[in-house]
Amino acid sequence: MFVRSFVELPASFADLEVELMRAPATWIPGLARNAEEWGTTLLGEVGFEVKVGGVRKEVEIHVGRPVRGAAVTLIPLRWQVTHGEGMFPVMDAELELAALGPHVTQLSMDGRYDPPLGRAGRVADRALMHRVAEATVRDFVQRVGQKLMDALAEHGASPLSRR
Repeated sequence: MFVRSFVELPASFADLEVELMRAPATWIPGLARNAEEWGTTLLGEVGFEVKVGGVRKEVEIHVGRPVRGAAVTLIPLRWQVTHGEGMFPVMDAELELAALGPHVTQLSMDGRYDPPLGRAGRVADRALMHRVAEATVRDFVQRVGQKLMDALAEHGASPLSRR
């Protein structure tokens, strides 16, 4: 299955890339875990409690080496559970920052996963789980976008200062 979400940020690519590249492996996993917890809460609200062996599902996020271009930066990500493998999908994704113009930048995430548990997993994914995956990715992208905008403000760069 494929999931995608994006936000447009009112700031230059160059300024946002500086913030994105400030040790992404130290802060991206925390934002991803927060988004994952929010997705798990959504499941609980519709009566689907996510536990493995009586322990709540924990997710590990691997942050790959960034790939930088003239107007785009990609960061490979892998989301997987720390235990209960085979019951939950592994998602491989790219977090992308791309210039749309001098003062507008798009932050997006494209992810791919295969539902586990064969046919039953595919049915569950179509019925509910894919929507939760989409909501989780959307929440994560919004959290990253907010962090980048907050970091710009913190480091004294006005998002629209280069007009």
